[in-house]
Amino acid sequence: MACETLLLFGATGDLARRMLLPSLYALHADGLIKDCLQIVGTARSELDDAGYRDFAKQALEEFLPADRKNGDLLGAFLDRLKYQPLDASKPEGFPALAEKIGDTSGGIAIFLSTAPFLFEPTIAGLKAAGLAGDNVRIGLEKPLGTDLASSREINDAVAAAFPEERTFRIDHYLGKETVQNLMALRFANMMFEPLWNANGIDHVQITVSETVGLEGRVGFYDGAGAIRDMVQNHMLQLLALVAMEPPADLNATAVRDEKVKVLRSLRKIDSDSAATHTVIGQYGPGASKGEAVPGYTDELGKPSDTETFVAIKAHVDNWRWQGVPFYLRTGKRLPNRQSEIFIQFKKVPHSIFANRGGRLTANKLVIRLQPEEYIRLLVMAKEPGLDREGITLREVPLDLSLTSAFASTRRRIAYERLLLDLIEGDPTLFVRRDEVEAQWEWVDAIRAGWAANGMTPREYGAGSWGPSAAIALTERDGVSWHD
Repeated sequence: MACETLLLFGATGDLARRMLLPSLYALHADGLIKDCLQIVGTARSELDDAGYRDFAKQALEEFLPADRKNGDLLGAFLDRLKYQPLDASKPEGFPALAEKIGDTSGGIAIFLSTAPFLFEPTIAGLKAAGLAGDNVRIGLEKPLGTDLASSREINDAVAAAFPEERTFRIDHYLGKETVQNLMALRFANMMFEPLWNANGIDHVQITVSETVGLEGRVGFYDGAGAIRDMVQNHMLQLLALVAMEPPADLNATAVRDEKVKVLRSLRKIDSDSAATHTVIGQYGPGASKGEAVPGYTDELGKPSDTETFVAIKAHVDNWRWQGVPFYLRTGKRLPNRQSEIFIQFKKVPHSIFANRGGRLTANKLVIRLQPEEYIRLLVMAKEPGLDREGITLREVPLDLSLTSAFASTRRRIAYERLLLDLIEGDPTLFVRRDEVEAQWEWVDAIRAGWAANGMTPREYGAGSWGPSAAIALTERDGVSWHD
């Protein structure tokens, strides 16, 4: 029986070097993919099979952890690899790609990581070459458009060859172990779900901060900005997982149905509310990791109104979350690199310790996605002592470090899980078309609100937490950002 093929577009790009090839090697080394699975890479670089294997070997030597390097396993993995040069904008190149793949009766899983303008010709080329049959599924790496209209155009082009059940839209945040643990935390523990609503939670904060600047992404980032690069996909997916109702089952349809309900319940931020519910900024000169760094326009080499920071006060208008603000914040050249969900619970309705000098702080839950991975619940406890001069209460953490708790289990990068799910055809951790379109609809309204109000980014010093207006956004509600 013929075995499956994994076809990698963009096989010589930075994502392939840093993430895809190390992830595939890990799956190979752990015996999680079939011995007969062949991996065919394609890109514009003029390489043959041997040249691509040399490329892959260098990438693995650079990006694999030292304890994962094994000469015999590496050699066997490299033997899986084939390569076919292809300019995806030229349909005449696709028959040679089909010939390189050979027998397709075992099925093909395609990972498409290309510039958005190449999606349509790539899909057309695959279809014309017979590489889009019923046993072929396609994984799409972002960006999938720049707004709702362009996203629909891409999705329509994909749907002409691949129906929704064979289309896997990738958001690598969903492959992170801590993100998946968010589901376990909520729905496998009785203590949280009764409080996981407007009665128990005061507000939610989601922060995704980066210390880097453009880092070689000049062409893409200046046309996207922070809201399209991070909010439209990663942060709204995190918000949906925090806010969704319990799904009936842990299957793709049930989970994604509940996420869509949240995204459709997001209160619209438009020309009437954009100025009061959002803050945009652009980093100027400053310091990062103790070194002086230039501002955004200095790095770019020209003036630009692209935002490198955005803070948003959002609301989910449904029964569970009525009146609970969700504060989102993301940006470049911020003080720390971190991805974090912060849940602020409400205070107890009455303190029995007030007359004894005890001061209460409301409970907090911190879910750190990166760089560390942990879940920390901050609770009140009494300090030891005889209490002759009153009771002293102190906030103490209950920590679950995923690194420590599962020390015997190797930590996997997100793309290992996502590539394996793509190969096996499990769509649970991928994004459905109606999710993408609901996200774009919300983001497009915000951007239109910025334009209608003439909003341009406020400058903030590199190494700071963004414009001072971002602090005011929360302080008006008596809330401070969790830094």
